[in-house]
Amino acid sequence: MGFVIENGFTYIAFLMFLCGGLLALQKYCKWKIFNIVPPLVWIYLIGMICCTAGMFNSEGVSAAYGALKNNLLYAMIFVMLLRCDFRKIGKLGGRLIAIFLGCSVTLAVGFIIFYPVLKGAMGGGEKTWAATAALYASWVGGSGNMAAMQANYGALIDEGAYGCALALDTVCYSVWIALLLLAVKFAPKWNKATQADTSKLDALAAAANAEVAKEQKRATSADWIFIIGIGLIASVVCQKLGAMLEAFLETTFIGNLFGTPTCITVIVTILGLICAMTPMGKLPAIEELSNVLLYAVVAMLATQAPLNALLDAPMWVVYGMLILVVHVALMFLLSKVFHWDLCMVSTASVANIGGSASAPIIACAYDSTFAGIGILMGVLGAAVGNFFGMGMGAILRLLV
Repeated sequence: MGFVIENGFTYIAFLMFLCGGLLALQKYCKWKIFNIVPPLVWIYLIGMICCTAGMFNSEGVSAAYGALKNNLLYAMIFVMLLRCDFRKIGKLGGRLIAIFLGCSVTLAVGFIIFYPVLKGAMGGGEKTWAATAALYASWVGGSGNMAAMQANYGALIDEGAYGCALALDTVCYSVWIALLLLAVKFAPKWNKATQADTSKLDALAAAANAEVAKEQKRATSADWIFIIGIGLIASVVCQKLGAMLEAFLETTFIGNLFGTPTCITVIVTILGLICAMTPMGKLPAIEELSNVLLYAVVAMLATQAPLNALLDAPMWVVYGMLILVVHVALMFLLSKVFHWDLCMVSTASVANIGGSASAPIIACAYDSTFAGIGILMGVLGAAVGNFFGMGMGAILRLLV
């Protein structure tokens, strides 16, 4: 047996060092590889490789994982949603929101079409649908949504299938960003074929950038301590309320249709979206803390997802690639009808699949002033991704 981490503190220290080290390499070394394969993907890969090597097979790691994962996850969802003030998202305008939702819907079509065909070869038995719905949630607004769905479905999700979905998310995410960066030079041909209307892009970009920039403040230690406390106590309160709501629903005609994890996810999502429209949504350090929690949660999830799970079920890769093919074809048809340009289609696509951390990379590949559009599109995905994921789960469950 190789090196095994024996206690929970060493486990958390290793994961945070891994996340911090990769982010430091991106910031200070400025390696171009991080523009194609972001640090979050490397965290996935390294965590899964270490898991495959048996590095986390100890009672101490299991105890730390069990104690921290859900508690940090619900705090992450709450803090992340504090950025999702729909009044800010409205600065995107109806056209760009339509492009984003068009990407969400075309991805959903691929998920639904190919799932009945390939589910038998994807492993996981009857529980494959839950892992697939979690993957779709990630492809609407990023990895935070996938983590939320994992907690939402609880025992309904097959760990092997979830490991495959997590690995597929990593593979497709990396490949997709690389392909969209390569597609930049073909934008004139796309725009000509779709007769794209780009006349208002500069104005929309200016409005989005202004909205992103106007409330940026330097966070103090008091801000950090306060928002950490708010996030953690929100996690505790929402878990208590979720358990109470589930117990109440069992006494009604709804019965046990919704489990406790689902009730918690719904409550923390609604609470976060409500608080985002209050002064709480303007607190400094919200974006930074949500990213810290995202990296921590994703790193923890990766340590429970052996990479050989994907090798044992290669049809997951086929499934993902087929979804992306359908996505491109349908987005091209929609672009022909509504005259959407490749820049915004690509940005919306990565905002769906990668979230607000990745969308600005693609947007800025076209024009450095478009960064705000990518950020707000990613924020929109974080706001709706959990609900879209639950909807996809309901659909796929009918196809079992």
